[in-house]
Amino acid sequence: MSDPLVSIIVRSFNEGWALRETLPALKSQDWTNWDLIVIDSGSTDGSVELIRKSEPRHFIQIRPQDYNPARVMNLGMTLTRSNNAVFLNSDATPQGTGWLRPLATAILEPRTAAVFGRQVPRPDCRAVFAHDYERCFGPGRESARWENFFSMVSSGVRKDIWARRGFLESMQYSEDDEYSRWCCSEGYQVKYCPESVVKHSHNYTLGQVYKRSFGEARALAAVWSRAPSAVNWPRTVLVGWLNDARRDFQFFARQGNWADWPHALQVRWQQRKAKLDGFRDGWRHYRNECAVYH
Repeated sequence: MSDPLVSIIVRSFNEGWALRETLPALKSQDWTNWDLIVIDSGSTDGSVELIRKSEPRHFIQIRPQDYNPARVMNLGMTLTRSNNAVFLNSDATPQGTGWLRPLATAILEPRTAAVFGRQVPRPDCRAVFAHDYERCFGPGRESARWENFFSMVSSGVRKDIWARRGFLESMQYSEDDEYSRWCCSEGYQVKYCPESVVKHSHNYTLGQVYKRSFGEARALAAVWSRAPSAVNWPRTVLVGWLNDARRDFQFFARQGNWADWPHALQVRWQQRKAKLDGFRDGWRHYRNECAVYH
């Protein structure tokens, strides 16, 4: 039997340096029955020309200020011809010819609503961020024991299930986490496909670390099921930071890389402060103001 059609949705913004590898990697896949949808947010670095050469079935261009992650993903889903959609960030490069098949196969299972693949850091990734990728995607991954973990970077979504509600456009961060939680609450499965691998990482500045962690914690407040007092300075910031420092120390010891530990301490402190600040801001927005979530 031939492989069923899969629609691949790529979000792009000024990442031509990665598209030069990502787009050819798509064409090398051993699952050949796919079409391409690209939504670009106003790239000015040559990405548009690279995308046009790849001849996507749909190429949508929006202004940078109009970008909303959930809205763009919902748009991509409406354009798919297939019930099986695969999302791929433009800076996530498939590794090998077998990236698509595990995702496309897993999403065909009747009770599976979403799937996600493994991410490995790029060679220039700083140690603290490489450690995060190991915790999330490495052998014996720590994320399997977390309350919830899902990443849209390289993932698959069933359209018939998505059509029941879609991604929440009221959320600027962690819309993928919220969607996967909703899928599980509806009795569906979210599966990890470690055989599907992309190369993907970012070396965030301390300011970017704070902003990203703040946004994720703000979104966490929308789905938080415990008392808000559980997120507090002693537990969330101080104890959390000390635990992060211990885990990083053990990771760097295994890697023989001590030079990056001071940088890791700074990154973790920014993440922990931002988690408390973002959660408190999100609680006021989503819970006290009864804004857009409920």
